Amino acid sequence: MPGGRLTQQERRQIAAGLAENLSYGAIAKRLQRPTSTITREVMRNSGPNDYRADRAHHAAGLRARRNRRPHQPIPFSHHAADGRDPDVVRDFTAHFGTLLDNTGIPRMMAGVLACLYATDSGSLTSADLVRRLQVSPASISKAVGYLEAQELIRRERDPVGRRDRYVIDENVWYRAMLASAQLNNLVADAARDGADTLGPGTPAGIRLRAMAQFLGDVGQDLIESAERHRSGE
Repeated sequence: MPGGRLTQQERRQIAAGLAENLSYGAIAKRLQRPTSTITREVMRNSGPNDYRADRAHHAAGLRARRNRRPHQPIPFSHHAADGRDPDVVRDFTAHFGTLLDNTGIPRMMAGVLACLYATDSGSLTSADLVRRLQVSPASISKAVGYLEAQELIRRERDPVGRRDRYVIDENVWYRAMLASAQLNNLVADAARDGADTLGPGTPAGIRLRAMAQFLGDVGQDLIESAERHRSGE
């Protein structure tokens, strides 16, 4: 497996993979590199939407030259790692974001969720997320809008700074499961209507009726399971 610093050609392959909308894991497999290497490379160079191979390679060269200078201790910043080793937090956040991405959550939204889960407060502002993910405010705005719609995060007003904060809490997955179940039920209802419209005895009608039955049952199972866990049964 290749080691050492990424080459300019590898960075161009990363850019090509992002353009193909590949996951970090798929890009890493293509380059025979650890997934965490690809994730760190993209996140420290403007994120998946704005990654540019030549610009990233130039920035890496500048960092390498700076690192050859005498080392000066850098104090922990409160937004970087909450008093922990920043590299450890960054690696965990990148890895966790990749796993969430692989479950089907869009890449940028997965990165925002990972940042929130890796923060003791479970709460970050848009500016915090921009700094951590090294992406544009517009990318963060789109991501938090998506996550709010899925009820994975909620918005609170900071009474001191007068800024919006994005928060996760203990009920986040309960609400997410309910939202998923409700969506399943809507699709099941549409499939059931389609079966009636196209004819319940036709191949299309039979297929749609089976789909409606499956999604309805799964949706009900999700609701019952979520309620049991919430009540502690």
